[in-house]
Amino acid sequence: MHLIRLTAKILPPGATTVLLLGTLSLPSLAEEPGSELVPYQVTYTASMNKGVSLNGTAKRTLSDQGNGVWLYRTDVDSFIADIDESLVLKWEDSRVVPLRYRYRLSGFLIKDREQSIDFDWDAGIATGEYKGKAFELELMDGALDPLGFQLQLSQDIKSGKRDLSYHVIDGGDYDHDRFAVLDREPLKTERGSIPTLKAEKVRDKSSKRETLMWFAPDEDFLLVRLLQVEPDGSSYELRLNRAEVGG
Repeated sequence: MHLIRLTAKILPPGATTVLLLGTLSLPSLAEEPGSELVPYQVTYTASMNKGVSLNGTAKRTLSDQGNGVWLYRTDVDSFIADIDESLVLKWEDSRVVPLRYRYRLSGFLIKDREQSIDFDWDAGIATGEYKGKAFELELMDGALDPLGFQLQLSQDIKSGKRDLSYHVIDGGDYDHDRFAVLDREPLKTERGSIPTLKAEKVRDKSSKRETLMWFAPDEDFLLVRLLQVEPDGSSYELRLNRAEVGG
């Protein structure tokens, strides 16, 4: 299961903004394409309901490695599962250009899972491994990985796009993922409500899986909530707890 990431706002050098869910304090930012990335560190509370409720934490970081290269990663720590997911990327012309993707899931009573993808844009080939089997794919224009597309999604929503499609390499083949911004919806928190844009992953009408996301326009389109419901009725949820942006 892959998680949705967030984007950040441009701040003066050395500035750090701290956000608490329900007391977000970033000034609003006009929707402009072509914005630059800003390093940040975000924590979420993560909950999973598979007959019993299990809680954990998710930490997301975006860090500048220099020379236009960024490291984007997530670490999920819970009672039954740990996830280590990372992407080395370039940010060019408002687009994520993935270079190296790694994913590892391990946990209690859960079968370990690993995936790797290496992007050779000069040769036009992606190579990797999934479930112990090697694969090779011809790179499509704008091809993304399971983590990079989530960063691209938040940036595209920020730029004003409301119907979005991506070619994502996952499981040794391409997934063609589409997302739609549904409407504005206040999100209730322990300290009140905040305005959000609600987005959904578009699936076939027959699908019983549902993925919903809430982004905060007044807070630079931070992802403040993610809810995924599986066909068996189990669910996975993330809620923003704290973020440090620009430092």
